[in-house]
Amino acid sequence: MSAARGRFDASLERLHRLYPKLIDLKLDRLVRLLGALGDPQLRLPPVIHVAGTNGKGSVCAFARAMAEAAGLRVHVYTSPHLVKFNERIRLAGALVSDEALAGALDEIEAANEGNQITVFEAITAAAFLLFARVPADLCVVEVGLGGRFDATNVVRPAACAITSISMDHQDFLGDTLGVIAAEKAGIIKPGVPVVVGAQVSEALAAIMDAARLAAAPLLLRGRDWEVAAVPDGLRFEGLDLPPPGLPGVHQAENAAIAMMALRAAGFAFSPEVLAAGLRAVEWPARLQRLHGALLALLPPGSELWLDGAHNPGGAAALAAQLRAWGGAATLILGMKQAKDVGEVMRILLPHAAQIFAVAEPGQHLALPVEAIIAASGGRAVAGPDVRGAMTQITAPARVLICGSLYLAGEVLKLDAGGVV
Repeated sequence: MSAARGRFDASLERLHRLYPKLIDLKLDRLVRLLGALGDPQLRLPPVIHVAGTNGKGSVCAFARAMAEAAGLRVHVYTSPHLVKFNERIRLAGALVSDEALAGALDEIEAANEGNQITVFEAITAAAFLLFARVPADLCVVEVGLGGRFDATNVVRPAACAITSISMDHQDFLGDTLGVIAAEKAGIIKPGVPVVVGAQVSEALAAIMDAARLAAAPLLLRGRDWEVAAVPDGLRFEGLDLPPPGLPGVHQAENAAIAMMALRAAGFAFSPEVLAAGLRAVEWPARLQRLHGALLALLPPGSELWLDGAHNPGGAAALAAQLRAWGGAATLILGMKQAKDVGEVMRILLPHAAQIFAVAEPGQHLALPVEAIIAASGGRAVAGPDVRGAMTQITAPARVLICGSLYLAGEVLKLDAGGVV
């Protein structure tokens, strides 16, 4: 491990030790810290700010791929990471280095002067500090949680995007779709265009109310733009485009949201550039097919897929893909505590030939295997971990590992043979 990596890990561990929990939802701590740093969030390239429950990361990945296909330099801030923390911050197209990470966190600690701060706020400040110093043409920022009081909501965007909204993080955001949507619509800024994917009526009403109060132009799917999956790709606003590089029937909408957000932010790309970006896009653990060490544990002729779906909305998108594949799949499911495992099970069980409940040793706040089995009504059996589940599969199968991005990170480590 490099000295810079050790310094960064020590700084991050110190932040977690000093400020282990979310204190409350407000932005004044971060605004104070950013002011001490010279307000880097005000010195960014044009920003596309992305909120929603499911698909945020995919929209960011599509926007980056298309902009880079046009030759632009793109900063990207996403969360959480899967394997290595550096995945959260891309500087002009490249993952941030250990040295830059360590240096930025050192500056954050010095500027903060021991004041109260959350870990995510400190990391966000570090990202904006780095983004302000490295030249780029576009900055794509994913909301961490909610929108209104999220640490990323200090940016001044050129365009906003809101992906599909479903029930998640009710302990922080509220227990109805309308309330959750209002929190996510908190990223809407006066006069700034906002691209909105398909929503249920309760969520859409809250978003439209927020846009009206901010006099922000709305670009709604079904009213202002449309996309359709066709046999050989996508049809978007009169353009025939190739299929997205990210598999899944739900990715057509995410790709279109990215294209609309780029357009709304002032980036006019040719159909050829959009097509190149669609082909080139990469975003791990979103219906990612695995070909590494884990596949070798399955009977010959099997397929192994990985998806981070972890809430009812994500499960519904996954179920749609399982229907499109045809035939029941073998599911290996591990979830995080406090997630709605019962509803996720209700959605996925009709598409499962077998289901194994798992919890990896390194999986953050993993739900116990016994709780997953109970939520399945006894249909699931204990893995009890991913390798254990796979050794119980005795015939060729399409196997899908899902339920948590944290589980997905552990699976990617396993699939690489434990090498990160």
